Amino acid sequence: MVRGKIEIKKIENVTSRQVTFSKRRSGLFKKAHELSVLCDAQVAAIVFSQSGRLYEYSSSEMEKIIERYGKFSNNSFVAERPQVERYLQELKKEMDRMVKKIDLLEVHHRKLMGQGLGSCSVAELQEIDTQIEKSLRIVRSRKAELYAGQLEKLKEKERELLNERKRLREEQIRERLMRPVVPLTLQICDKGKSTEGGGSSDVETDLFIGLPVTRL
Repeated sequence: MVRGKIEIKKIENVTSRQVTFSKRRSGLFKKAHELSVLCDAQVAAIVFSQSGRLYEYSSSEMEKIIERYGKFSNNSFVAERPQVERYLQELKKEMDRMVKKIDLLEVHHRKLMGQGLGSCSVAELQEIDTQIEKSLRIVRSRKAELYAGQLEKLKEKERELLNERKRLREEQIRERLMRPVVPLTLQICDKGKSTEGGGSSDVETDLFIGLPVTRL
């Protein structure tokens, strides 16, 4: 039967936590003992419980193993200490160089903005003026490029609108040409006769669609 994985996090239940601590501590010491026997190694394990109680295992005397560990750690630290000091010194020098560069850049920036020019010589002012003119040329060139691009987009939009207008006009003309022609003849027929003595006459008006008809 396959056991499921246990999520590694703090066990909130106090009783379950104590039971797990006891089992895992026993398993840790058992593995340490197996390692020392199988590999002929000196192994020491120190565990403090949540309540502060000490549990330990050592394949030989604990004091000797701890003393050996202390000597080894001190020797390693002493051997590596000169390298660490040299590395720290290089970092400090690099930091000092970066601080100086930042200070120079800030002073130069203030001068370009027209600040702190009282201590500048004529040559320095001329150099600042040259740099400003160069920067202005670059800015103006970029500005002209952007304007040219926008103008080209507007022209392209105008061409599209003109083409669309032309297409709509052509469609309207085609629709008119395809309509059937219906002849319309308006005839006014006077069927009344004028009365004697200037009397009023009756006029009949007819709307006729078709070929004209001759009336007799």
